[in-house]
Amino acid sequence: MKRVFLIQLLILIGFPVFAQVNIYNPSADAKADISNALIHAKNENKHVFIQIGGNWCPWCFKLNHFLSSDSLINDVLTKNYIVVKVNYSKENKNVDVLEQLEKPQRFGFPVLVILDSDGRRIHTQDTGLLESGDGYDHKKVLNFLKNWTPNALN
Repeated sequence: MKRVFLIQLLILIGFPVFAQVNIYNPSADAKADISNALIHAKNENKHVFIQIGGNWCPWCFKLNHFLSSDSLINDVLTKNYIVVKVNYSKENKNVDVLEQLEKPQRFGFPVLVILDSDGRRIHTQDTGLLESGDGYDHKKVLNFLKNWTPNALN
């Protein structure tokens, strides 16, 4: 009985390690991902929403979860933006992409960059300004997303 309990305990403790989801892909070709997103953005009259961070970053996980789990925010995001996730880690810092985006990493991680459908950077967002307590603030994030939609800028 003790042996079964010990095995069950080890499975429960070890499960979160194996179940961890990687949001950012260090092997991804960020330039190609952004180029493809720009094509879709132009065809769909949207902007490109670039989420930059790494799998090592707890706030990157919080932001990703927040953006996908809040239905109103997710709705505004998907109706107005093509989302691209760009990795920043020791495996791949995507230095050339970040250089083209005018060094958004200076704000820390995660950091957000909005491009228009022609690929021009129109905004870089320090996500620390969207926080409240130990998470993200619904109203701040929603206002940020609404303020940079194609319709808001027309």
